[in-house]
Amino acid sequence: MHRIGTSMQAFLTEARKKTKSIVALLLTFTAGMVDIVGYITLYHFFVAHMTGTTVHLGNKLAASQWAEAAKSGSILISFVGGSVLGRSIIELGARARRRTIATVTLLAEAVLVLSFVWLRDWAVGPAPAHELRLSTTCVLLALLAAAMGLQTATLTRVGPLTIHTTFVTGMLNKFAQAVSQWMFWLHDHWRERFSGTRPTRHVAFRNALFMAAIWTSYLVGSIAGTVMNSRWSVAALYLPVFILIVSAGIDQMQPLSLEEESEQA
Repeated sequence: MHRIGTSMQAFLTEARKKTKSIVALLLTFTAGMVDIVGYITLYHFFVAHMTGTTVHLGNKLAASQWAEAAKSGSILISFVGGSVLGRSIIELGARARRRTIATVTLLAEAVLVLSFVWLRDWAVGPAPAHELRLSTTCVLLALLAAAMGLQTATLTRVGPLTIHTTFVTGMLNKFAQAVSQWMFWLHDHWRERFSGTRPTRHVAFRNALFMAAIWTSYLVGSIAGTVMNSRWSVAALYLPVFILIVSAGIDQMQPLSLEEESEQA
């Protein structure tokens, strides 16, 4: 009986891991779309790349270009604020023992993206070339950056793996690490010095494939965002909103943030 219970628990854990992997890829695709649409429609600012935004801020401060610095600053502050809010919601979920807390952060992100679409349409009106006021631009950038910060906090682990669904530099680094581990396994296996090869090989190789899939999802999202934006402008972001709502529905059936809640607790 105990063995059956243990097997069932292992099955449920593996099922949740697979579900989280799929949702992670969907969210990464979403981030790629949001990032590129924001870049195209708001004066070539990225809302998910804080390293580049920090460099841009430093450059504009040094050049005394205060308006441009304000735009970068609004992105940084909002991204961090969104991340803090997301982690705080996860913490509240852990304390309240709520298993579906990711629904809250995913729907909040969807509201932020929708607010961006509606506010930009209202601010720009029928003239696509209309120059937005600085304050309006900062608010629009802040909405998308806060959405990306929320998403960053929502899903950070798939099993033992730490992941990022809003930026891929870390994922490429983890991909390189996994490939390196797998190559050393091959080397040691061929020289017959390695014991317990099968689990190590499968874990390293599988991790490398997943990291590559994360990067690919971001790339595909940016491609889709570029094509859809050229046809429907910011209305292209209704697709990411739909994905976020679907992900929230999945969370109701297969809780997504249990590992995050455990880590917070």
